[in-house]
Amino acid sequence: MVHPAQGQMVQDLAAAGELGAPPSRYVLREKDRPVAATGAVQAAERELAAIPTIDVSRLAAESGDDVVDDGGEAAKLRSALQSWGLFAVTGHGMPEPFLDEILAATREFFHLPPEEKERYSNVVAADDGGGGGERFQPEGYGIDRVDTDEQILDWCDRLYLQVQPEEERRPEFWPEHPAALRRLLEEYTPRSEQVFRRVLAATARSLGFEEEFFADKVGEKVATYARFTYYPPCPRPELVYGLKPHTDNSVLTVLLLDKHVGGLQLLKDGRWLDIPVLTNELLVVAGDEIEVIVIQKFIKCDKID
Repeated sequence: MVHPAQGQMVQDLAAAGELGAPPSRYVLREKDRPVAATGAVQAAERELAAIPTIDVSRLAAESGDDVVDDGGEAAKLRSALQSWGLFAVTGHGMPEPFLDEILAATREFFHLPPEEKERYSNVVAADDGGGGGERFQPEGYGIDRVDTDEQILDWCDRLYLQVQPEEERRPEFWPEHPAALRRLLEEYTPRSEQVFRRVLAATARSLGFEEEFFADKVGEKVATYARFTYYPPCPRPELVYGLKPHTDNSVLTVLLLDKHVGGLQLLKDGRWLDIPVLTNELLVVAGDEIEVIVIQKFIKCDKID
């Protein structure tokens, strides 16, 4: 069984054009709203996060015999892990037109007719031998799981796919249209994995471990997922979360952000800061697994084996 709200796409609500305010299922309790001010006051109070930027190509060079940066990027990485938990990366080897093409193909998917997108729905027939019913499963197109009537929903739709290991992909959820999306994802996956591996090795070194400390633990075939998230215009954005506050249940997350529209925020020292709009940079976020190690290393100073 799936909750009746599971089939309501936010994009369809927004497209109706008759909303004076978001439906109550999306409206946050007043104490949970991230910003109380509105209009010009809100814009003036918003603070940009001065996040670090790290050249991952120099991180890779530092791991060999020829140190080209004398530890500069490694030092910035160590500081970013201690102070921010995320950072922008350059030197990833993906040209701006390629990243623009990915963003364009993603937008094109979300602007397909609803019936085309529903072919990849994350609500599927129940496989319980009972002869009917539906169930939610993570992969595919739709919204995140709805469990209760009281659950406040996020103002977004998403497409969620496992991309690695390749033999575990479920091609029935990979869209056929736009035709370029599958090709681009096939190309982006190994390139982003290279960023992941370089940062993982440099993170291990910056924490005083052997370079393969994390790589040995995640293995050669680490489970990797791609999430495409679409945030439709909202008539009262101060009342909703596009995506509720969370940490990433991962080792590292590599993000390609919209280069024209911001919105991602970071909680630092008790304040919500806006992540700046990036152009050709990617954003790397330390997941829960890395955070635990960093806390133990720099705060508790416990021995880690």
